[in-house]
Amino acid sequence: MKSYYLIICLLITTLAFSQNNRAEDEKAIRQVLSTQQSAWNNYDLEGFMQGYWKSDSLKFYGSGGITNGWQKTLDNYKKNYPSKEFIGELNFTLKSIYPIEENSYYVMGQYHLKRSVGDANGEFLIILKKINGEWKIIADMSS
Repeated sequence: MKSYYLIICLLITTLAFSQNNRAEDEKAIRQVLSTQQSAWNNYDLEGFMQGYWKSDSLKFYGSGGITNGWQKTLDNYKKNYPSKEFIGELNFTLKSIYPIEENSYYVMGQYHLKRSVGDANGEFLIILKKINGEWKIIADMSS
């Protein structure tokens, strides 16, 4: 009977610890996206890119197909958003943040760009992974 109670206590402790970790992870992930949104709105594409994994293995899938690598992704942003008029004001609407496995989450949401050259809105699915203690986007699928 004692072992039964011990198992129950361990399960409750583990569940409570997991929920606490998930809440902390979600808060940190929201902060990454908030920082990106602020950088974008300040026409700071390099700052925006700090939310991404600085690696040649970064994957970005958008209207132009798949882009591999952090630098190529930044170059595409600079090409497609050449001025403040194209950058506009970015707002994210987050619909779901959900763990995939330990230290990995997916985030589904919408982006809204209010711009003088015409508004742009779309959907995204990003995958974040905790790398060296920091949450980084390792894959981005935006449409």
